Amino acid sequence: MVGHNNPTKKSTHYLREALNRVTIPGMPTNYEKSNAILKINFSVSRRAQKITEKLLQTKTVLFRQKLGDALLDELADCAEIDIVNLKIAPAKQYHKKRGGRTVFKRYGYYRPAEKYIYITNFTAVRGQPLAPKTFLTTLLHEWMHHYDYCKLKLNSIHTKGFYLRLSSLTEALLS
Repeated sequence: MVGHNNPTKKSTHYLREALNRVTIPGMPTNYEKSNAILKINFSVSRRAQKITEKLLQTKTVLFRQKLGDALLDELADCAEIDIVNLKIAPAKQYHKKRGGRTVFKRYGYYRPAEKYIYITNFTAVRGQPLAPKTFLTTLLHEWMHHYDYCKLKLNSIHTKGFYLRLSSLTEALLS
């Protein structure tokens, strides 16, 4: 069942959050491990950089799907991890409004058990294609969760270390 009212998904989420806080004397927590790794530990290929350049020039679902798949496959090869499945949806972003104002938007998500990334291609309110840089940032953000799970064996959470690794990857692709 898809949605926020699925009790199994909620209990799994709370269990995962509780595990992030588990401490064993002398062993670093997941949070501490994530914060200790500040950059990616692989070289980005020239091919990945070229795909990124092309991706920044596209706005259609079709081309973002093709180039996104190619980029993530190339990054997986560079990092020596399993590939991840990608779905670029021709849909508006999931969002919540309060008092007539948008207070929450979800650009995409990663499901580690399925090795699956889902990204919507259109903005929440106006239904316009995501700006190329926003799309790329979202794609790399979700792939970084995949990298954390597969390569670093982390329960990937949003720590300072996560965002530094994401920044390291983005800089390598855009240089």
